[in-house]
Amino acid sequence: MSTASTIDISTLRINGQRLWDSLMELAKIGATPKGGVCRLTLTELDRQGRDLVTRWGREAGLEVTIDKIGNGFMRRPGRNNALPPIVAGSHIDTQPTGGKFDGNYGVLSALEVVRTLNDLKIETEAPIEVAFWTNEEGSRFVPVMMGSGVFAKVFTLEHAYAATDTEGKSVKDELTRIGYVGPQEPGDHPIGTYFEAHIEQGPVLEDADVTIGVVQGVLGIRWFDCTVTGMEAHAGPTPMALRKDAMQVAARIMQEVVACALRHQPHGRGTVGMVQVHPNSRNVIPGRVKFSIDLRNSTDALVDTMADEVKAFAARAAVESGLDVKIEMVSSYPAQAFHDECKGAVARAAQKLGYSNMPAVSGAGHDAVYMARLAPSGMIFIPCKDGISHNEIESATPEHITAGCNVLLHAVLERAGT
Repeated sequence: MSTASTIDISTLRINGQRLWDSLMELAKIGATPKGGVCRLTLTELDRQGRDLVTRWGREAGLEVTIDKIGNGFMRRPGRNNALPPIVAGSHIDTQPTGGKFDGNYGVLSALEVVRTLNDLKIETEAPIEVAFWTNEEGSRFVPVMMGSGVFAKVFTLEHAYAATDTEGKSVKDELTRIGYVGPQEPGDHPIGTYFEAHIEQGPVLEDADVTIGVVQGVLGIRWFDCTVTGMEAHAGPTPMALRKDAMQVAARIMQEVVACALRHQPHGRGTVGMVQVHPNSRNVIPGRVKFSIDLRNSTDALVDTMADEVKAFAARAAVESGLDVKIEMVSSYPAQAFHDECKGAVARAAQKLGYSNMPAVSGAGHDAVYMARLAPSGMIFIPCKDGISHNEIESATPEHITAGCNVLLHAVLERAGT
């Protein structure tokens, strides 16, 4: 095996064509007519995808371990195998109308790092592992990020096993059916550092014409349901001043959701994505409007401040209108900052390789969120066309795919030691 004394580590680059070809080969499993991928978790197609990835891992000389929730770890030994491994990965399950890169890129870029080290016979001090996590997407079973969540003890294996899909099939039965219930207890697998390469799933990097996003963390999320109750009445005979129009009060609060996010930039997000109007008739004044509120920001303090401001606005609107307004929390996900040393490793790698880079935040959840609770963790973003993801037209360029993997290679080597 080569060491840093026999090879100039700074010159190392991955085989971009091999990585691209691997992504395209995996994308054939569950390929859709529109060029995307439908490979739902724990289906026969998921089994085929897992089988392909683990076969590639074994061909690269990796030892494969599967735990009881189906998470996979493919290990390349180091000089000191008593050290916890440097792990990189993501997931290979997709949305029903998913793309070729979401999740898959993180797994196969980690595999390409290993293949490159094998090609050059470079030995690392710590072992390196490629990970793939079960049911990150949550499109068939909930909760989302199931495998990493069980691994991090966010919820129990029994809770995950009991989850069922729309046909009543359980996670445990489907995991057993495809042959991916392993012997290892989730969470018993050591992790020294975790990296995840990913398409951005948003438009910021592309808009800035920047190649690498050094991910600072994942936004905190608060979901609420807001219900405004007035009185339905005929749209013709009822004068404007005498109406109890739930829609008009709801619309004011909806606008405040967006205004609040704009006040709390650069990372404030405010979205109303679901609206239910009763009785939903053309010539009836709405008597009840129920809508969702999605608030996000980079810290829990900021997102909680946003929530307090929206609630206060809603309370004033209720007093001014005389209508009843209720806001109930549905879900809360804490913000997760990534480790300074991992962010630094990513930034240093990008700079050393000559790639334009900038700090970035993730507005979506990733398995790295749960890994960050267990070990120093970081993420690498690359642009995706028009910021589109969870869509069959999801696209990334071979150049960006290669760049992100080169950054992953050097970040992993910095943490693993040569």
